[in-house]
Amino acid sequence: MPVRAGVTIPLGQVNETKSAIASVFAYRKFLGYSFWIAPKGVIQRRVATKALATFKQRVRQLTRRSGGRSMQQVVDRLRSYLLGWKGYFGLTQTPRAWRELDEWLRHRLRAIQLKQWKRGPTMLRELRALGAPEWVARPIAANSRCWWRNSANSLNGVLTVAYFDRLGLPQLS
Repeated sequence: MPVRAGVTIPLGQVNETKSAIASVFAYRKFLGYSFWIAPKGVIQRRVATKALATFKQRVRQLTRRSGGRSMQQVVDRLRSYLLGWKGYFGLTQTPRAWRELDEWLRHRLRAIQLKQWKRGPTMLRELRALGAPEWVARPIAANSRCWWRNSANSLNGVLTVAYFDRLGLPQLS
């Protein structure tokens, strides 16, 4: 046992599931990162699969649809988490993964917005107020209980990236 300033520090056991000597080509993660082989054999960093799953689970917790909060309040809660996550994983070399996470996050926020509007007439009124043409707003309002499916359809043209930028949602990509 090492002794430092008269204090004995016990050494812990090595966790064999976390410790290994392995090739970078095998799937291993280190501090939330994993590695992949890019063209020409260049090894690059990406976010590990487990870290992505944890990210999505945390975003689901922060954006529960039954929270009774406005969209601005939801974005404010998300903001600090997204900025911290982006700061930590900023060294990744996979821009497509960032874009996909951005798209998934906005898809989720659109679904929350539709659920907050609840009924078809309210959806129609709010979509028209946001500048949606009649031919876009009517089918969304007619299927008012299909929040996830409607949030992937024509709603991208109404609740755009600029709309979420105005609310203060940081982009990961």
